[in-house]
Formats: sequence, structure tokens, C-alpha cells
Amino acid sequence: MAETSSLPSTWEVHAVLRIFLLDQNKDNYLIIQDTIGRQRRFHRMKPESGVDQLIPLKTFNDSRNGYLVDDTCVLGAEVFVSKEMSTGNGEGLTMFKDGVRDRYTWKIENFSNLDKHYYDSKQFAAGNYKWNIRFYPNGKGIGLGGYISLYLDLAEAEALPAGTKVLAEFTLRVLDQIQSRNYSGKATHWFTASNPELGWVRFMSFAAFMLNGPLIKDCCFVDAEVSILGVVNRLS
Repeated sequence: MAETSSLPSTWEVHAVLRIFLLDQNKDNYLIIQDTIGRQRRFHRMKPESGVDQLIPLKTFNDSRNGYLVDDTCVLGAEVFVSKEMSTGNGEGLTMFKDGVRDRYTWKIENFSNLDKHYYDSKQFAAGNYKWNIRFYPNGKGIGLGGYISLYLDLAEAEALPAGTKVLAEFTLRVLDQIQSRNYSGKATHWFTASNPELGWVRFMSFAAFMLNGPLIKDCCFVDAEVSILGVVNRLS
């Protein structure tokens, strides 16, 4: 692992390796890979890992085998990072590569009869957490009276263990029911008990909402895609 001096001393990377050695005579590769379930742990004090006995030296040096031809060999590697962690200052950070993206669609009916400041969707799961879409039919803050406001809310955030932070990438959409030109906003945010929501006060104007396809027969559809990128937990 290169440039480890720039990493915090508490940083760790867990990875699975595949190493390739080209047979230049047959134009195919000898592949050596970690067994299923095995992960290698890299950190500042142990920045390298490999295979001690990749191939017998006699076999490698014999040009008839194709691995060393004209004093040249070709090597390759694939690295699959499964987890990055940092444990320091009383916190444990876990990052997730290519987190699973969960999607939820909410049908809002009888829009003309909505008279509350905001409405929450049913709770839906993303990662190990529950979420709501929060819909302000008459806007919020500087969007009040002229815009639809739309937020993603971490449900029951007050029940999170002390110090827990959830890093999520999310997209909120108001669906266009006529031309499929959806109105969307995308953001990344650390959700906590004290900061459990994020969204847009001016998500879309009333004019666009009423006239351009989102509202049909007094009904609209709002959806959310949420992917968990990381979690911070306080260490005991």
C-alpha cells in the first residue's frame, strides 16, 4: 500500500488480493488468489502483503514456460477493498465500498386537501437504519408559499447510541408522471441525533409542480434512494 505515511496511524484497510503472472508463450495468466473469506489487513506498520512462494524459481527462469522471456516478465494485481477503518480519539469509523442502494417510493394522494406543515412517509429501511421522506406541501423557510420543500429524515434518530454518525448518500425525486423528466436532488450528509435531516427548501416551484406533470388527478409520487457510506461509533 503506497503513501501510508499520509494516513493516520490508526487507519486500516482490509482487502482481498489476486496476483497475475503472464505466460507470454500462451498469452494467458497464472492466477493466485486469496481463498474465499480471507482478507488481508494493511496499516501503517504493515503496508505490504503477498505470496512468499508464488512459483518455483527454476520454473520461472525456464523460458519454455513463458513467464520470463527475453529477460522480461509481466505481473498484475487486483485489489478488492472490503473495509476501511480508523480507530482513534475514542471513535471507530467503518467505511463501506459500493454500499447497497435502497429505494422507496411514496404515493401522496389528495394533495389539494393537505393542510399540515409537513407529512412524513412510512418508515423504510436503508442499511441498518430507518428513514422517512419529509414532504412540505406549502414549502418551508425561504421556500414557504412558493415551493415544495423535500427532506430525508433519519427516523428515531434520538434512539441512536451516543456519538453515532451515519454517512449517507441520497437522492430525492418528485416523479414526472407524463414525460418521466423527474425533478431530483442529490446530497451526502452525516446524520446524527442532533442533525437528523437534510433536504431542500426550494426543491421545486409550485408552478412546475402543478403544471409540468408531477401532479396528476390530485396525486403525486416522491421517492428516495439511500446508500450508507460509513458509520462512526463511539468506542467503549
